[in-house]
Amino acid sequence: MQLEPVNAANQKIALVPTMGALHPGHVSLIKAAQQIADFVVCSVFVNPTQFTDPKDLEKYPRPVEHDIRMLEEAGCDLVFMPSVTEMYPQQEQWHIDLGSAEFLLEGAYRKGHYQGVTQIVKKLFDAVQPHKALFGQKDYQQVLMIQNMVQYFNLPIEIVTCPIIREQDGLAMSSRNIHLSAADREHALVLSKALDFVKTNFEQQSVQALEAQASAMIRETPGVELDYFTIVDGTTLEPQEDKQAKNLVALVAAKVGHTRLIDNMLLS
Repeated sequence: MQLEPVNAANQKIALVPTMGALHPGHVSLIKAAQQIADFVVCSVFVNPTQFTDPKDLEKYPRPVEHDIRMLEEAGCDLVFMPSVTEMYPQQEQWHIDLGSAEFLLEGAYRKGHYQGVTQIVKKLFDAVQPHKALFGQKDYQQVLMIQNMVQYFNLPIEIVTCPIIREQDGLAMSSRNIHLSAADREHALVLSKALDFVKTNFEQQSVQALEAQASAMIRETPGVELDYFTIVDGTTLEPQEDKQAKNLVALVAAKVGHTRLIDNMLLS
């Protein structure tokens, strides 16, 4: 199906870019897109240029039939599943200025990751020409980098951030959760518990004390290796100790068993 008739009818197109291995969090993006657009496209593409570890790319889940079934049930209008050769027909250089936040947090642990992310998202935007694109808040820094990319190219696309969808016990839904053993799954709950602790005690304690206690909670959990727990300015991702500041967010990343997980919570 081509998008020309949709454009000709002046219908609003929303794009939900994914790497597949879909879960209810992705479905929530489709549902949100249906509320703000006439026609919803979901792309499924495991993008090689954003993986800093070849083994991570190799083991990334690709349950294609499951994904298509979920998108059909969600009422997605069009599924775009390009091949690697279609998106990268030849070798190409890509490097744009994403601002200093590119090199912080995830950017420090996964150097070059956000260049790869913005490279493929720009290609998807060029292919689909959406009016709006929807992303999950769980990948907070990624959304920020995509917003910076849209500004860099002055694209006429509205970036919409949708809330984190969690399991009943609080674990943020992620395609990577499939790799967690039963014990890992239990240990991983400390990430959302630490974020909840900060949110609950935000008015009573200093930022420094909150970060220290949340970090200790995580480090004391068996099988969990903390990369960072930090409270930052939500635009610059720089550490922020002023609780009166607007747009504060707590961000955490940790390795649980062999699986690296991220999570966050908006504080103001």
